[in-house]
Amino acid sequence: MPADQLQLETARLILRPLRSEDFEPWAQMMTDSQAARFIGGLQVRAVAWRGFMTMAGAWHLQGFAMFSVIERATGRWVGRLGPWHPEGWPGPEIGWAIIRERWGRGYATEGAAATMDWVFDVLGWNQVIHSIAPDNIASQVVARKLGSSNHGPGRLPAPFEDTRIDIWAQTRAQWCTRRGQQHERQ
Repeated sequence: MPADQLQLETARLILRPLRSEDFEPWAQMMTDSQAARFIGGLQVRAVAWRGFMTMAGAWHLQGFAMFSVIERATGRWVGRLGPWHPEGWPGPEIGWAIIRERWGRGYATEGAAATMDWVFDVLGWNQVIHSIAPDNIASQVVARKLGSSNHGPGRLPAPFEDTRIDIWAQTRAQWCTRRGQQHERQ
């Protein structure tokens, strides 16, 4: 399926590849020191544009990248999340970043769970990691809700080699077992 036709839906979210109109809210998120803290830090508009275009290019060349997160009720862009695996990265990652005005609503967990299904079922990944700073408690909570566990310190490639992260991870088998148990409880 071409990326421009791909769309994942959850109860409250639409996840789709980036579109040019997503740049404005993306750039705005990168000027919020709290929202940008664990995703590379504050970025001026020109640097945010480069990051946005990198993600768009990953969709084109790799066939996957982080999705734009659209709030179904409002149609508003509220973040980015999904698969990410740049050169030198410690593994195939599912990451997330939600605008501060929508923190605490469970959007990261809801969207990341849908993305986990997609990368395991469609992309055929066998493992997923989450690169999480040791002091990023909110993302650790999301990782635990997804069923991932902390595998200890990891290392990112340059220019992020001095960034302290822990590698949270789980395998496809762990995800499928957990998903099966959740379906049984419903």
